[in-house]
Amino acid sequence: MARIKVRRGMPSVQLDKATFAKRLEERFYDPAFATLESEIDKIVDVAWDGYDSSRKSPVTKPAGPGFADPKYELSVEWSAHRAAIRRAERQQKSPSSKSRILLINGSPRSDQTCPGEMSKSFRLMEVAEEAIKRERGFEVERLDLSRQTSEFGIQIHPCKGCVSTAMPLCHWPCSCYPNHSLGQINDWMHAIYPMWAAAHGVMIVTPVHWYQAPTVLKAMIDRLVCADGGNPDPTSTSGKDPQKAKDIEMKGWSYPRHLAGRAFAVVVHGDAAGAETLRRSLSDWLADMGLVSAGHKATIDRYVGYYEPYAESHQALDADRAFQEETRNAARALVKAVRLLRKGDFPQPEAGLSDPRPK
Repeated sequence: MARIKVRRGMPSVQLDKATFAKRLEERFYDPAFATLESEIDKIVDVAWDGYDSSRKSPVTKPAGPGFADPKYELSVEWSAHRAAIRRAERQQKSPSSKSRILLINGSPRSDQTCPGEMSKSFRLMEVAEEAIKRERGFEVERLDLSRQTSEFGIQIHPCKGCVSTAMPLCHWPCSCYPNHSLGQINDWMHAIYPMWAAAHGVMIVTPVHWYQAPTVLKAMIDRLVCADGGNPDPTSTSGKDPQKAKDIEMKGWSYPRHLAGRAFAVVVHGDAAGAETLRRSLSDWLADMGLVSAGHKATIDRYVGYYEPYAESHQALDADRAFQEETRNAARALVKAVRLLRKGDFPQPEAGLSDPRPK
């Protein structure tokens, strides 16, 4: 078989120093920084050197034993993220650990910023949490994705699509970020990956936005691609060498599913259209990663204040006691599924079947 070559040809995005400085200085737009102009100039000079030299990972150390290339200079930050995931995985697999549910609010709305009002998804997340905490032996970890819109220094950078070059180029956990030379830092995913790894069950409560997942939720979904087939050894591809990654995949890649076997529940709500479509998409995505549905009552979509004014939507949720109870039931079904899975009493019909199209 002929060697698969890397395709290149897109225009350069390299900046000159003046453009780089202008963009960086925009972070100091507040007149309060005016007295620090000389200090800012020094910061710009140092940042420019890092950018021009492409110092993505300025602090590294040899990978050490257990890696394909023990001498490869591996990012210290990535090594710490990997260690956090491994600790979470050990906790998740320990028979003595409490059963953990990762409860996710997929709405960007927050009363701490522009919307000025809490989201209905947040309220429903609290309804689910209350039901789960009533169960003995369970604990809940909240992941409120609205923090991306309201909290300083919290962001999920976009997926760069490394997997489409070759699966081994997509590392578990993601090694695309932080990229200090491009100022792509404070990536929240490195705190989120261990949350997923430590969970025995995952419940997503979210609104639908224009027939799709909200931006904050979709960003997390895309960045979880490394959990489904990702390469746990960046030294095997010398970091981000696309040719090495292609060569490895063409020799045969196992596409490891790092989050498989966990149970899931999904609650989607809307006000006019699209809730059913998103519920199906989320359920399909989770199942495709090897997670296990907690059943029909654990994957629901409903409309709150159908075609009624947005201003009244919280009152509509107050009145919809049935939807609140359905959300509790989704949480209860997830609890039961986790109990059965941990006991080994929740066998899957497809268990043991080989996949003729692993990807």
